[in-house]
Amino acid sequence: MILGIDEVGRGPWAGPLVVGAVVLGGVQIESLTDSKKLSKKRREELNLIIQSKASGIGLGWVFPDEIDEIGLSKALVLATKRAVEQVKTSYSEIIIDGTVNFLSGTTKGKYVTTLKKADLLIPSVSAASIVAKVARDNYMYKQDEIYPKYGFKDHVGYGTAKHIQAINDYGITPLHRLSIEPLSIYRNTKLETGSIKAEPVTSKDIGNIGEDAAAEHLKKLGHSIVARNWKTKLCEIDIISTKDETIYFTEVKYRKTANQGGGVSAITPSKLKKMKFAVEIYSIKNDVSRFKKILLGVAVTDSPPKVEDVLEVI
Repeated sequence: MILGIDEVGRGPWAGPLVVGAVVLGGVQIESLTDSKKLSKKRREELNLIIQSKASGIGLGWVFPDEIDEIGLSKALVLATKRAVEQVKTSYSEIIIDGTVNFLSGTTKGKYVTTLKKADLLIPSVSAASIVAKVARDNYMYKQDEIYPKYGFKDHVGYGTAKHIQAINDYGITPLHRLSIEPLSIYRNTKLETGSIKAEPVTSKDIGNIGEDAAAEHLKKLGHSIVARNWKTKLCEIDIISTKDETIYFTEVKYRKTANQGGGVSAITPSKLKKMKFAVEIYSIKNDVSRFKKILLGVAVTDSPPKVEDVLEVI
């Protein structure tokens, strides 16, 4: 019963830092290794297997504004603590990839072993690296839809030539870490609707922003995000998340102002029927038999968006 821990996103110029924490609990999963050595397709396949079979999973997110405020070292500690807090299953040992015990000074610190290349050697650490990598990449793919000129789907925030050129051409976004070089020159830049030279905000952008706010709210409630905008030709689910032994399927309704009406109440009987159908399809495609299933409606309002209401719709 080893709790494996690994981080993703230490070095990018933009986007969150994510720490994965996984207890496999004796489950044998073939092909587990360092997430960077796997193809995108194989990582996503293994992520689904890990999500369905692991005894416990946690994801700790620290976003750019927090990184800029407290620094990367403290952000790594904070993300690790957040990830471990989400793991409710029991474990007897903690192994962290690398040489730093990010849990030192906590009650769990004495149970930690640090190990270089643990993501290659210890299955639970490999699993942690995979779930963290897939979660962060999926988040950055969504940001690419909001900021299409920055190429986030290609470099996921790292300082590539394409990314550097985009910053030179269009400035920065709220995703950028201004505490690192060479972006510190932008620290006093005023951001408006996305970047210095913002793109027009479309209805799709608004929907994505609302879903981002809903996903962050669910994370604060202790949920682990499994998927965003999961879809087939027949159906779609905005957010799929887990907490304890429950899997949640969430429909997000976003209104620019609270007086527009709608919100969760906009989930009509017809929409509810479609949601139930989507849950059935997802359950067929993924082994979620050990989870209790709950459908949620999340109402998001205002600009910047905030969650107004979270309700179970069945």
